[in-house]
Amino acid sequence: MATLRLGDTAPDFTQQSTEGEIHFHQWAGDSWVVLFSHPADFTPVCTTELGKTAALGGEFAKRGVKPIAVSVDSLESHGKWVPDINETQNTTVNFPILADADRSVATLYDMIHPNALANATVRSVFIIDPRHVIRTTLTYPASTGRNFDEILRVIDSLQLTDSHKVATPVNWKDGDDVIIVPSLQDPDEIKQRFPKGYKAVKPYLRVTPQPNK
Repeated sequence: MATLRLGDTAPDFTQQSTEGEIHFHQWAGDSWVVLFSHPADFTPVCTTELGKTAALGGEFAKRGVKPIAVSVDSLESHGKWVPDINETQNTTVNFPILADADRSVATLYDMIHPNALANATVRSVFIIDPRHVIRTTLTYPASTGRNFDEILRVIDSLQLTDSHKVATPVNWKDGDDVIIVPSLQDPDEIKQRFPKGYKAVKPYLRVTPQPNK
């Protein structure tokens, strides 16, 4: 199948998980979703990643985000592995892990890259908005654990820029200054939207305090 791109609708699917059968679009509802794959159960990097996702449950919840993991291992394997995650990472896994033994989800989302891992998923991340639209994709090799602080940062940027006519600059974090989008030129609208004012570094580079802070 063709590679999924930004702006595409995230494909729907039905698959078993550690929290029962998941009908993806129905399960997602009107929430943001982080769908991410891990290469295999009982592997060290994946254990730390799933533990971190559980530990960040409150951060995901306050952003209206539902995390969901997937690997090509069986539901039985997941069930045996989750206690290890909870024990070693001092947390409680509180999100579903899809048991994609038939690789239907992995294939649908192009998560298996044969030149990297022949029989398992790479570390794919899909950030999906409440309209089920893919807004961000990230791909990591099996040897490199993901930075979930970065995933949260991207979600913060997406949610901010969806609601205000701004973009976020390099290394931006929630609360930092932002950039007024170049397409916004009406002085009255700019004054209304950004009452704290802005600094025009260049005509196309106008910096302003984050408008929702």
